[in-house]
This record gives sequence, C-alpha cells and structure tokens, in this order.
Amino acid sequence: MNIHKRTSLLMMLDSAIVLFSIYACYFVLHPYLNVFTNNMLLVSSLTIFLAHHLFAWRLGLYRKVWSYASVGELKSIVKAVTFTIVAVMIVQFALIQDIYWRVLSLTWMLHVILIGGSRFSWRVYADSRFKEEKTNGRKRTLIVGAGAAGTMVARQLLHSHEAELSPVGYVDDERTKQHLEIYGVKVIGYLKEIPELVKKHRVENIVLAIPSLSKHELADIIKICIDSGAKTQQIPRIEDLMTGKISVNAMQDVKISDLLGREEVELDMEAISKKITDKTIMVTGAGGSIGSEICRQVMRFSPKQLILVGHGENSIYLIDQELRNNFDGVTDLRPVIADVQDRARIFDLVEEYRPDVIYHAAAHKHVPLMEYNPMEAVKNNIFGTKNVAEAADTFGVANFVLVSTDKAVNPPNVMGATKRFAEMIVQNLAKGSKTKFAAVRFGNVLGSRGSVVPLFKKQIAAGGPVTITDMRMTRYFMTIPEASRLVIQAGALASGGEVFVLDMGEPVRIFDLASNLIKLSGYSEGEIEIRESGIRPGEKLFEELLNESERQSEVVFPKIYVGKATPITKHELVYLLEKIPSLTGAVLKELLVGTANRRNVEEIKDTIGST
Repeated sequence: MNIHKRTSLLMMLDSAIVLFSIYACYFVLHPYLNVFTNNMLLVSSLTIFLAHHLFAWRLGLYRKVWSYASVGELKSIVKAVTFTIVAVMIVQFALIQDIYWRVLSLTWMLHVILIGGSRFSWRVYADSRFKEEKTNGRKRTLIVGAGAAGTMVARQLLHSHEAELSPVGYVDDERTKQHLEIYGVKVIGYLKEIPELVKKHRVENIVLAIPSLSKHELADIIKICIDSGAKTQQIPRIEDLMTGKISVNAMQDVKISDLLGREEVELDMEAISKKITDKTIMVTGAGGSIGSEICRQVMRFSPKQLILVGHGENSIYLIDQELRNNFDGVTDLRPVIADVQDRARIFDLVEEYRPDVIYHAAAHKHVPLMEYNPMEAVKNNIFGTKNVAEAADTFGVANFVLVSTDKAVNPPNVMGATKRFAEMIVQNLAKGSKTKFAAVRFGNVLGSRGSVVPLFKKQIAAGGPVTITDMRMTRYFMTIPEASRLVIQAGALASGGEVFVLDMGEPVRIFDLASNLIKLSGYSEGEIEIRESGIRPGEKLFEELLNESERQSEVVFPKIYVGKATPITKHELVYLLEKIPSLTGAVLKELLVGTANRRNVEEIKDTIGST
C-alpha cells in the first residue's frame, strides 16, 4: 500500500472515531438533547474534526509505522487528542462563555482509547503474523545477554522480514531477569546452562549480545557456546545497529582470534606520532602479512613518505594500491622492488630516501621449508638483515626495528637460528651506533601466510581431515594487527639493543585450535577428523618467548617486556659470518643452531675446522 492511500485510510478512520466520540459522549451524558440539532454540538464536532487532523498531522500520526508502535507513539496520540480537546474548549468558551467539562473529559478518554486501540491493534496483528512466519525456515536462536543490546537484537529479529533467525529465548547471569519476558521472548537460563538449553530448545544459532564483556570473559563464553554445537555469532557494533547502518542480518561470525581471551595491545599514540608523523618510513617485506599491516598502521600517523620495499612485484603492487585507495593522499607512497640480499641496491635505497625509521619485516619464516633450504634462510634472514641494518647505521637512520620470532629462543631449527643471528647482528650494531636498533619477538600470527589457520580452513573446506603434527604441541598466538602494533610501539620505546616481547597470555594447544575452528565452521569433530601427522623437521613441541637467562619482570609498556638477550661478541660474530657462506648441510645447521643456543664459539671453530 503506498503512503498516500495509507494516509487517506487513516484519516477516514480517525474522522469516524472523533465524530463518534463526541456524539456518543453527548448522548450518554445528555440523552434528552437532540444531538443533531444542537448548534453548540455541531460547532464542537466541526472543531474537533478539524483540530484532530491538524494536530495528528503535525505530530506525525499519519507517518508512523504502527507495526513498531511503542510508548513514543502512545505519547504522540495523547498529545494530539489533548490539543484537540483544548481547541474545542477554547471555541466553546469563546462562543458561550462556558465549557462542557464532563462531555469533553469523557470525549478525551474515548478518543484516546479508540485512536490508540486502532493503531496498537495493528501492532498486535503484525507481531502475531511475524511470529507465525518465524516457524517457517528461520533458525531457532538463543540470545546471550538480556540487556540493551540483546533486547535490541530480539526486537529487530521479531520485526524484520529479512531476518533469518528467530529468537527462542535469552540467557543472562542476572538473577532478577530470570523468567521475565522482553518483547515476548523469555529469559530461560544462565550462561553456564547454554549446552543444556541448546539441546532442550533445539537451538541452531547463538548470538552474543554483551558488548561490555572483556576479551577474557568473551573467550570463556565463546568456548561454552561452540562446545554446545550451535553456530555462534556476535552482534555488530551497537552504534551501527542503533543508527541503522547495519541490520541484524549482518551478524558477525565468531573468529578464532576471539578465543585468545586477551585484550589487544593498544598504541601510545603520542609517542608514536613523534616518531612517524611527517617522517620518512621504510618497510621491508612490505607485501607480506606483517609488513603490509605495519604499512596500514603507519599510514594512520600520516608520514611524509612511506617506502614499500619488497621482492615480489604483485604483493607490492597490491599493498600500494590498497593504501592509495584507503588513505587521503597526504603521504608520498613509493613502491620499490628490491631484494634485501642485494647489498648494493639496499645501500642505494637507504642513501636515496634517508628514512627516519626502518621496519625490517623481510624474512623466510617457514620452519620445515628452511630445514631443506638452509642457505636460503642464511642469505635472507642473516645477510639480508645485515645489509639493511648496516645501511641504516651508515646513513644515520634514527630507528631500526627487526621483526623477529619466538622461534629464535633455544632454536633446534635453521629458521629460528637464523632469526637469532639477525637479532645478534642488530644488538652488536646498537653498541656503537647512533641508530636505535631493536628486535621484536612474537609468536604465531593468526591468518598470516604459511600459518596453521589458513591451512586448517582449507582442509575443513575440503571435508577433512585436519592434520596436526602432535596432540601435545602448543604455540603462542596473536593477531596480525597486534603483531604490527607491537613492532611500531617497539620503535617508539627503543633506546638501543633491546629485544621486546609481547605478553601473549597462555600458549594454545594446536589440537584445541583445530577443534575450535572445526566447530566455528559449523561441523562437529565427528564430521571432520583431526589426524596426527608427526612432528616435522625442525619443529618443537613447545615454544618460548624468552629463555631463562633472558627473563626479567619489568613491563616497559602494557603487555610489553624487554628481554635480556645477550649477543655473542662482535669479533665472534664477524668470524662466524665469514665462515657461514662456505658451509653446507649438517655442519651449517650445527653452526647456526649451536651459536643461537650460545654454545662455546671455540667448540664451533673446532667443528668447522674438522670439516
């Protein structure tokens, strides 16, 4: 029905109601009067007719959607009727210096009842019709949280034709809300009862609607929800729901990162702004998972120039285009194709652009792959870092931050050992340089290239099995934005030679990660098998962020620690770097791993000499 037809019908209905109200009240109170010949009654009825339509129009009674009527709409009706009766009183007093108080009081009451009843009856009809529709193909949904957000979700689900979900109840830990009904939906239990309620009420979907929860509390509830077997989702931002930017149909799937149970690292905006705003920044490995996110974070601070250095032309092209499309053009972007192993090229770049800060994220990071290709790890992770770091020292770069890894701690593998070598290179340079060198260690980055999560998702999409190396294996995890923020924050905190470490909470068992990802994908472990494949070359069961000799308790920034990682001497480092290119196979690995684990350098020399 178009708006003009709808308005005409409402006006006709209201005309009948207002005329009926005043004539009925006169007849009830003055049955002996001839209501059709009384001049005052005719004038009053004409006044009430015109005044009602005037005030109803002014207060928007003909524009409201009555299927959503609530207290606000009732107030508008009362106002319109009251103003109408007041107008009649003024006319009566002007004409006969008297007011028919009893008639007008009764007319006001009947007017409110009939106008309100006609409107709210449509609300009742719409509610009953929508509830009937909910049983046809819509998923039975449990709402976690009976507060403002949860009740808003319930209301929108109940009144949306497009919604795919039908609320069957709320769960809330507030005792006073138990068994109450809000918008016709009942609070049916507590959070701990979710698994039982899912079975009892045949729940297919769970919607988390408690935006005030901490990350730790949210993670605990998510675990309960996904263990119930129902698909678990979260509401969008409450502001977007309220303003109508996003509908309830835009529920967000719970992400595996939500299970980390840790508040993400926030930046010291003022300190970082001093280092980055209106400065020249260079990022190596700018097309990679971490490097590209560092670029996105850096752009928030409006650097004068951002140099995007990478070996793969496609990845550099993509991040360059993304930054140009998403930011306002204040920053001069320079995409550069270069290999950090090309010492002359790197020195030319640093001399040409004279960056104030270099974030060095270019590296080979795949553990088993580097076991088969140790010299490639050496060339990229050790000599690539040496080239960029020494160029920074030579041309007076203010800050240099190396992206490192927890695999550099007590490494049994080539990749971790080469990253520890890279740390020792920048630590040695820091001793006599004007450049502030620092390294940043973090664990596995969720969703980065080569990490387990994309592999698990691919295996789940193929119907399984999901392969894990060992049921006992644990890893520290963080998100890509967290990792990038840590790198940027470290640059602001560095005074020279530090190894910064993020407090990453408790390590996560890889089996649990795989199991949760299967459930978040809508499957049970019975449908997707988890299969153990055995530890791969170079892998450890447990990772560490610092070894015992490096540990110290001082927190330099919320969730950020500084380790006391001690490098070998400059003389020893120079000797080993000279020898590495001539070694191969087991001897090369022994040198790398032995040095990274602080074996006696004289023993390593003997090993080299014996070959």
